[in-house]
Amino acid sequence: PPPERPRDPAQPAAGPAAGAGADSAAEPDAGAGETGLSRRVFVARALAGAAAAAAAGTVGYGTYGVLRGPSVKRVRVPLAKLPRAAHGFRIAVVSDVHIGPVLGRAHTARVVEAVNGTQPDLIAIVGDLVDGDVADLGPAAEPLARLRARHGAFFVTGNHEYFSGAQQWIDHVRELGVTPLENARRALPYFDLAGVNDVQGEREGTGPDFRAALGDRDRGRAAVLMAHQPVVIHDAVRHGVDLQLSGHTHGGQLWPGEYLAGLANPTVAGLERYGDTQLYVSRGAGAWGPPVRVGAPSDITVVELASYQA
Repeated sequence: PPPERPRDPAQPAAGPAAGAGADSAAEPDAGAGETGLSRRVFVARALAGAAAAAAAGTVGYGTYGVLRGPSVKRVRVPLAKLPRAAHGFRIAVVSDVHIGPVLGRAHTARVVEAVNGTQPDLIAIVGDLVDGDVADLGPAAEPLARLRARHGAFFVTGNHEYFSGAQQWIDHVRELGVTPLENARRALPYFDLAGVNDVQGEREGTGPDFRAALGDRDRGRAAVLMAHQPVVIHDAVRHGVDLQLSGHTHGGQLWPGEYLAGLANPTVAGLERYGDTQLYVSRGAGAWGPPVRVGAPSDITVVELASYQA
């Protein structure tokens, strides 16, 4: 037979071993793929867990903020017609307490303690005090009898009073020593204090009546109006009110509720001017629905009136 030609060392050796090596090099690394997938699953689950923990923490903190009671804010409001003797007059503005099955007697007591602690000259409760009947919530409202102010405590209805039976609560707060202002006015030593019923009362024929509350007054005196909903500010401007005190919005209560509240209300929270009338809107001392506030903590506001003559 012819002699066998020597093999070129540069050429790979033939045979099963070489073929197997080539196939092995061509296959993907299955272990590395599984490791990458596991890492992505871990990261996704970690992010979901962190988001859930953050949401739970936010809700928990928002609930704690409601149940511990409102904080106290202080706002200075100059009034051109206010006499010098009334400079520094303090009005404690209380709105949207929402006494009910969840926010009961202990909540009312915390609100009363906070209000009395400000040593106000006058207390203005501007609606949405309750969510329920006197028969059910009478004991929870009893701490209101301990409210103390030099010129007394006054009350106007909110929309939730009409859901609960407004007249029974008007009668009951009077029994507790709080004076209801039903489209009425009280002449105080330094200014007129007026109150109008909530617009929800129009369904029962007992809505706001600005003429009855403000129509025949001396416009040379400053006028402070209690009205639950900020939307009546334009009526207040027409009747020469110097300052309107309102609530209703809760400041949005739950973010981003402030943007929704802004669609229905001229002012969501704080002090703004409309012509010659200033409007102050409290975020409220309680909560409606779930007892949770996020981005809009509850408050009681001490409005300190200032005289230009001081």
